[in-house]
Amino acid sequence: MPANNGNAGGTRLVIVESPAKAKTIAGYLGRGYIVESSIGHIRDLPEKADDIPEKYKGEAWARLGVNVDHEFEPLYVVNPDKKSQVSKLKQLLKDADELYLATDEDREGEAIAWHLQEVLKPKVPVHRMVFHEITPQAIRDAVSNPRALNLRLVDAQETRRILDRLYGYEVSPVLWKKVKPRLSAGRVQSVATRLVVERERERIAFTSADYWDLQALFDTGRDEDPRAFNATLTGVDGRRVAQGRDFASTGAIKSPETLHLDEQAARALAQRLESSTYSVTSVESKPYTRKPYAPFRTTTLQQEASRKLGFSAKYTMQVAQKLYENGFITYMRTDSTTLSETALAAARNQAVRLYGSEYVPDKPRVYASKVKNAQEAHEAIRPSGDESTPGETGLTQDMFRLYELIWQRTVASQMKDAVGESVSVRIAGTSSTGESVEFSASGRTITFYGFLKAYVEGADDPSTARDDSVSRLPNLGQGDPLTALELGAEGHSTRPPSRFTEASLVKELEDREIGRPSTYASIIGTILDRGYVFKKGTALVPSFLAFAVVNLLEQHFGNLVDYDFTAEMEKVLDDIANARAERVPELRRFYYGEQGDDGLKELVSDLGDIDAREISSFSIKGTDIVIRVGRYGPYLDRDGARVNVPEDLAPDELTAEKAEELFSQPSGERELGVDPATGHMIVAKTGRFGPYVTELLPEEEAPADGKKKTKKVAAKPRTSSLLKSMSLDTVTLEDALKLLSLPRVLGEIDGEEVTAQNGRFGPYIKKGTDSRSLASEEELFTVTIEQAKELFAQPKQRGRGRAAAAPPLRELGVDPVSKKPVVVKEGRFGPYATDGETNASLRKEDSVEEITIERAAELLAERRARGPAPKRTRAKAGAKS
Repeated sequence: MPANNGNAGGTRLVIVESPAKAKTIAGYLGRGYIVESSIGHIRDLPEKADDIPEKYKGEAWARLGVNVDHEFEPLYVVNPDKKSQVSKLKQLLKDADELYLATDEDREGEAIAWHLQEVLKPKVPVHRMVFHEITPQAIRDAVSNPRALNLRLVDAQETRRILDRLYGYEVSPVLWKKVKPRLSAGRVQSVATRLVVERERERIAFTSADYWDLQALFDTGRDEDPRAFNATLTGVDGRRVAQGRDFASTGAIKSPETLHLDEQAARALAQRLESSTYSVTSVESKPYTRKPYAPFRTTTLQQEASRKLGFSAKYTMQVAQKLYENGFITYMRTDSTTLSETALAAARNQAVRLYGSEYVPDKPRVYASKVKNAQEAHEAIRPSGDESTPGETGLTQDMFRLYELIWQRTVASQMKDAVGESVSVRIAGTSSTGESVEFSASGRTITFYGFLKAYVEGADDPSTARDDSVSRLPNLGQGDPLTALELGAEGHSTRPPSRFTEASLVKELEDREIGRPSTYASIIGTILDRGYVFKKGTALVPSFLAFAVVNLLEQHFGNLVDYDFTAEMEKVLDDIANARAERVPELRRFYYGEQGDDGLKELVSDLGDIDAREISSFSIKGTDIVIRVGRYGPYLDRDGARVNVPEDLAPDELTAEKAEELFSQPSGERELGVDPATGHMIVAKTGRFGPYVTELLPEEEAPADGKKKTKKVAAKPRTSSLLKSMSLDTVTLEDALKLLSLPRVLGEIDGEEVTAQNGRFGPYIKKGTDSRSLASEEELFTVTIEQAKELFAQPKQRGRGRAAAAPPLRELGVDPVSKKPVVVKEGRFGPYATDGETNASLRKEDSVEEITIERAAELLAERRARGPAPKRTRAKAGAKS
């Protein structure tokens, strides 16, 4: 029901995007306002052929939903699931004296407002009502100061929508034909996938290098705290000792001037230094200053929520949307780091109240945006309204945790710098053979923590020291003698570049100016959902399918996945929004090309030179084995011999050794013997869904008279998966015949046949539509009709079967939200994590052995966000993403 506050002085219809937003705003408006939601976009380009109006179906461009022959005019249709809502809005408008379009203040929101105006065709005054926080004062100000629709923003959004439609609808069919059906390409999605694939290529090409150094524990000999400290060997006879940064990705050392110590040399040097004396040669002190972090914008919020809370980008935005719609934070899709005067005063007051006036500078801090082409002038993401602390909001669980993060960051942004001192020390010694060695140590002290009292930013690399970490050194001076309490050789290996996490991919996209902050969550969600990327812990791993897709796009559509080209398109959209460019010329340049540069239409017109097999094939270095991406997944091919590649195997883990291991496993067809009852050969195989046994049916002979055979349904061979206790290399003919005897008829009960069967959820007996689970797979062959009668006489048990609850597979730790212990259990759908209240299935990339409490907490958080499983309905309600 719309929120109705009476009709004194006329009725004003206010339309927002979501019911939750409508409910909150209705509570702040006085009499005479009706607040209703559009439930996201009400119209868009047609998604399928059935959506295209009859009069356009014969047009060549209709499949695109864009008239590429006439000014790139879009064909908009009201979404089928929004027709009833549109009718409702039209009915409400009939009784209204004014219409307020109160959708979000970004380009997407401006476009929704324009579509509402175009579809509703109001005959009353129309006002564009904008605000960036939902508080009583902000809503009153928005009503009092409306503006007109900004058609430049609408143009920019429409251009983006058309670009994405042309890209997706023209390039995706190429992937269907040349790689695999039902794949998708996207203007930003494909570039994001390329980033993940390129990082994996770097890991595959990487060669690790081993290097050694010496670690020493030095003692000053004085009665002080601390009196001992650690130092690392940095030089021998004037040559710098190699560290990880001195090696190329090939494993070779970059400069011959650098001393590369191996294990033997390092241990020998340590022995020659056992009786040496040491002294301080230099002490360098520098003031240390760390300035506060800017308030959150969309991307930095996504990154920090990933690092600190374990949230995915998509889930972060879902929780932030709820906080915004319920009036707790400002608008969460923003490039800005600006705070309003009111917000500055509130943050400073809270900092004084919590930490004291000595922690707050004399003047408010102002932060310049680091985004070159920041969109409309929003505020940073901050708490709305008054000076409530997180504990005073009444929020719980993930909404509380995200709000607290935003609140802490906002308060910290208005506090003083952290200051201290950083110290670098160099120590000299001489070996028994006269070698001059140099050790170095560094320390940091913080004398005034400033903003670090309120907030410390996380890091993508867990080995990176936090900004508030300290490491004190003794009070040292040049010439001070030192004694080595401990001295030993220590080995290290260079590491390949880290895979992207959601947080680091968001940062990379923003640094390259690819896409928009508001799109990053959906982009990452899409490449995960499409199977281009999967997760191992928090790392994003590209699938072999992604390698094939990126290979095709790079070779034949290089410009479309070029990072600079994609970033340039974002600048074009900014230019259109700011009246520096026009929609149609830019779309024409993209689709038809100009001055010798092929446009999209030309690129997708000639597919003859695309070798589908070649772009989906990748050699494994040092072998004659080729990885191929087929219709049913990746497999290895060597001279016609094939073996499937596990779906969760990361590409950089498929080494020559791993490939040989896969080939050595029983995977081909193994003859077990002849079934004496049928005379058919019984074989064991590995298929897409695991090992199984089947019979080989003889080929039917052609009729002797040469006439065509009467068409009939071909006989299907009996097939059965192996039991969990069986393996492909040990299964016998006897085992196979028992498996192929399933389902086994036990007899009849009340005139109905009873069978023992093995299903996807385990072994069971069946009578008509009734069934009962069996305790083990072995009972499939031993259960009798009498035992079946006993089982059917018992009430059917819901849940996980008749057996006592099995112990957990692993105990992970405490969930940060529910504060309850999280364990991994085996369920009918596979392993799942649970805290006793919420269950979340492990994904294919999660293994029971390797899953961490952080990953489990992320899965549980996502499951909570979805809420209870909805009842099935015919139509889905859309919402703005």
